[in-house]
Parts: sequence; C-alpha cells; structure tokens
Amino acid sequence: MAAVNANGARTPLIAGNWKMNLDHLQAVAFVQKLHWTLKDAKHDEDSVEVAVFPPFTDLRTVQTLLDADKIPFALGGQDLSTKDSGAYTGEISGAFLSKLDCGYVIIGHSERREYHAETDEIVAAKVQAALRHGLVPVICVGETAEDLDKHGASAVPVSQLKAALENVPASADVVVAYEPVWAIGSGQAATAEQAQDVCAKLRDVLAAELDADAAARTRILYGGSVKAANIAGFMRQPDVDGALVGGASLLVDEFSSIIRYQKHVGV
Repeated sequence: MAAVNANGARTPLIAGNWKMNLDHLQAVAFVQKLHWTLKDAKHDEDSVEVAVFPPFTDLRTVQTLLDADKIPFALGGQDLSTKDSGAYTGEISGAFLSKLDCGYVIIGHSERREYHAETDEIVAAKVQAALRHGLVPVICVGETAEDLDKHGASAVPVSQLKAALENVPASADVVVAYEPVWAIGSGQAATAEQAQDVCAKLRDVLAAELDADAAARTRILYGGSVKAANIAGFMRQPDVDGALVGGASLLVDEFSSIIRYQKHVGV
C-alpha cells in the first residue's frame, strides 16, 4: 500500500513485531484468524496498512499464505545484515527478504541496540542495505529512562535518526518508529502528547536531512506498550501515523482492535 493515499494523506500503518514468538505453524493459525476477524468486522482494508514481522523461520510460510489466500497484509523482517552475501554465519541478507516479498524490515530496534550492541553506525549501514534491496526500513529510535532524565525526551531519538539518515536520498521510502525504551513492555506507555512532541521533532529531522516532501510523506509510528485502550489517543496526534506493536500484536482480538481503531474509538 502506498505511503500516501489518494487524498494525499499519509496511510496509517499498524505493524506487528512478533519478536521471538510463534513458530511457523502458529504463525499460519494466527494470520488466518486475524484475517477472518477483520473480515467479520467488515474492516476497510484500504483505510489502514497492516504489516506483520514474524521470525525469519516463519517468513516463507507466512508469505505463501498471504499469497494463496490473497490476504492484504504486508510482510517484513525483524532485522537484516549490513552485508549482501558471504561468510557471515547466521546473518540474513536483504536480498533474501526481498525474494520473499518482504516490503519492510525493522532496523535499530532497542532490543538490537541493547542486546546486540548495535551502534548508530551499524544502524545506518543496515538502512543502506535495506534500500539497496528495495526494502522500506522501519528505523527505530528511542530513549531509555536514564536518557530521559539526562537529556530530555527528544535528544536521543533525534540524534539516532540523524545518524540513520546519513546518505539516504530524499526520494527514499522510509518509516520511522519512535519507541521510548522506558515504555516498551512496561505497560506504561508515553502519553499521546509526549509521543506527538517527539514525533514532531523527528519530522523536523526528516525535513532537514532529506527534504520537506520526504517529511510530509514519511510515516512516523509510535511503539511502546500500545494497546486497543490507548491507540486512539496516539492516532489523534497529527504527527503519529501508526504504531509498531509488540506484545499486543500476538493477541488476535487485541491486535485487530488496534487495527480497527478508526471504527471502535471514533477517531
């Protein structure tokens, strides 16, 4: 689905990051049930783009299902290598994701930055790798509770995004995901106003580093303890264009409610 719809507005994107959950058999059952749930609710598939990010071992199975049943979900990888091929045991090339019809790839998630010591330089190299293979990078930025106390809410995400956008052409299609690390999995989401404040500053970075057109069309997502009960507040903000959903994306009813935010919360 295009980043901008026929009316020139940014198409909302609700993305489910499954992290290290669901084997390929569970993935099939989940995607089928999610699809049926949305159909039963008469969800307008053109109103919101839905993307799922399964573990690598599930991608081929999910791709086959989406294709065979004509399920209108986008598919993405949770990470990729900075390299395109070679003697890199355990790494996944962007070329492989591309061949599996992945449209997206998550880059620089806080868990990769924390547990795998991914630096801003590695994130920038992965963004370039994604673009080389026609993948839309979902660039994750966010601050820890310590960063928040020391630098304020937007300083770290802004510097992370500037680094990630180095050498990215203004014409590139990217998605930015603001994930306050202190909110992820804590049950304590940022307020809608906090999210808007940081997302507006990230849009300013897009304008400065790319151009005004890129800033206007690029979708900025909020991530961090998103659920059906709080999605409406985020989606009412002018600079929040969707959500990168973690735990709640593993629950069919909850995730379908988040996707259907326009209907059930009167946004």
